[in-house]
Amino acid sequence: MRMARPFPARDQIYKGCKVGIETKSDQGTGRLTYGTVREILTSSKSHPHGIKVRLEDGGVGRVKVLRASEIPPRK
Repeated sequence: MRMARPFPARDQIYKGCKVGIETKSDQGTGRLTYGTVREILTSSKSHPHGIKVRLEDGGVGRVKVLRASEIPPRK
């Protein structure tokens, strides 16, 4: 059985945040595209496949990971 992987929630993503996204053309390949968030396209707090964003370079995809420098420290 495959375990569900928690993706970053919308409140962890902001304009200027550095992320790794999975584009539509890369679905299922495991390939991520890294960049800086220009716009958050998903309005809900979370999504089972990741929050959809547009990067500064125009790429669109679902956030799979935050870059290490963007992960908030544990409280």
